[in-house]
Amino acid sequence: MIIQTEIVDLATPTGTMRTYVYRPQAEGAYPAIIYYSEIFQQTAPIARSAAIMAGHGFVVLVPEVFHELNPIGTVLAYDDEGKNKGNADKFAKPLESHDSDVVAMYEFLQQQTYCTGNVGAMGVCIGGHLAYRAAINPNIKAACCLYATDIHSGTLPSQPGGDSLTRTKEISGELMMIWGKQDPHVPDEGRFLIHQNLIDSKVHFSWHEFNAAHAFMRDEGLDRYDPELALTVYKMAVDLFRKTLLA
Repeated sequence: MIIQTEIVDLATPTGTMRTYVYRPQAEGAYPAIIYYSEIFQQTAPIARSAAIMAGHGFVVLVPEVFHELNPIGTVLAYDDEGKNKGNADKFAKPLESHDSDVVAMYEFLQQQTYCTGNVGAMGVCIGGHLAYRAAINPNIKAACCLYATDIHSGTLPSQPGGDSLTRTKEISGELMMIWGKQDPHVPDEGRFLIHQNLIDSKVHFSWHEFNAAHAFMRDEGLDRYDPELALTVYKMAVDLFRKTLLA
């Protein structure tokens, strides 16, 4: 499926959020996926990943996740400087501000004739956490969360009782949780904590662990990238969203 791209600047309670839109060229209305990046914002690998999902018949929005903290259009490099800045941004933005970003994107999508109004979320690394967090919003019908960081630790800033692990019981859509067992950012005990919490919260979810490193989906930096596994996971994500968003 051939796609097209555009840029929209959405108003949020915490400032303008540049958002990149990927969608099929063919006329019609398609379900949507909010695609959350790593701490580096929309790098080339994230853009390619969003394009892959859009090419399977989805409207894909990639927001600048730390829009309050950077000039519009900021992309951080995959180096120590970029990593340090991204991690600082991660701990500077309260989770509640990500919640209001979800509302802004959802409301935008409801106004577009090319969208059916059904919305899911997907993300990698901190973006996996933000996809999980987005699913707290009852309008998000499904989320694919890839090696989601910082859920188990509860270390991201939020109001008392507002961390994502505590609020898991509010999730009504279907989750797909995908992990690399050789990921040092989410050790065994962290994954076990999240898994048990999902069970206790009676969330509808599937759980998948692979022999892979953190960021195994990223097609830049070949020490981690697993192309065959990435193709498998893309297919899993497409199947999830076709099941939940096309109904």
